[in-house]
Amino acid sequence: MTLAVVITRFGGPEVLEVQDVPKPQPGGPEEVLVHVRSTALNRADLLQRQGRYPAPPGTAQNIPGLEFAGEVAELGANAHRWHKGDRVMGIIGGGAHAEFVTAHQDAVCAVPTNLEWSAAGAVPEVFITAYDALQQAGFKGEENVLVHAVGSGVGLAATQLVKALGGHAFGTSRTPDKIERAKTYGLESGYAVAEPSALTGLSDFAASVTGGGFDVVLDLNGGPYFPASLEAMAPRGRIILIGGVAGGKTEVDLYQILGKRLHVIGTVLRARSLEEKIAITAAFAQEVVPLLARGTIQPVIDSVFPLEKIQDAHRRLESNETFGKVVMTWGVV
Repeated sequence: MTLAVVITRFGGPEVLEVQDVPKPQPGGPEEVLVHVRSTALNRADLLQRQGRYPAPPGTAQNIPGLEFAGEVAELGANAHRWHKGDRVMGIIGGGAHAEFVTAHQDAVCAVPTNLEWSAAGAVPEVFITAYDALQQAGFKGEENVLVHAVGSGVGLAATQLVKALGGHAFGTSRTPDKIERAKTYGLESGYAVAEPSALTGLSDFAASVTGGGFDVVLDLNGGPYFPASLEAMAPRGRIILIGGVAGGKTEVDLYQILGKRLHVIGTVLRARSLEEKIAITAAFAQEVVPLLARGTIQPVIDSVFPLEKIQDAHRRLESNETFGKVVMTWGVV
């Protein structure tokens, strides 16, 4: 047996318990068993706890967690890429809030030696999401990128990547404080959206900082942010819709999309096939991990909790006061 966070029923943070569960084993010849040292919270974990976002088929339905960092503990019969004790990290469809997880050997990558466990656990989901979104957008150096929810884990990862890859990062946040803090990580300028009504000024902000609108928008919010982004786009701009925390429905002017020849792309990582996850992990390992190893980019950590305090971790993320990632560790910091 081993320990894991278990959703005992749908509801608030109080439904989460750390319980004994059967220890997983490599289910295929190319899988590895990873002893998890750190993991992190994502909005998907909150939704799963509430019964609003079930895990993909074949994934534990009552153990949340989409990312992990830890040491290889066991190897499948044909898993020859790693050795026991190797430090690895990756994303999975669920079950990462546990002492042990299994993953395909090609769906994990090495943890840079300069990252402590608490930092490593904050990397996979946000940096892979941000990098993949920029790739889907066809982002090129010198382009202007707007990141909604710039103080979030994905927002800060995207901001750093845009700067590191030669672009210009701008962002929105509900509070000016988060915008100022994000400038430490490469944000050039930001626009505060204290209330949805403030989004009417987003196009003026775009004109003032770019002269012609944003080339790429990474939208983690959806809802009223989406039509406001259309107004703020440059011709042939690309909007990547990553999340919908501000709402799943909105009203748009289709002529904005037609007239500017915009591209709108929706994206999600969790439900992708193993082959797709292996491909993006390989690209991430080649292009982004070296930037982490050099310290060019870095995970931004809001807070660290022992996994036994999982209820407190959920409350922290739900407060909407976070700046960066909420990380959980098993006996390490």
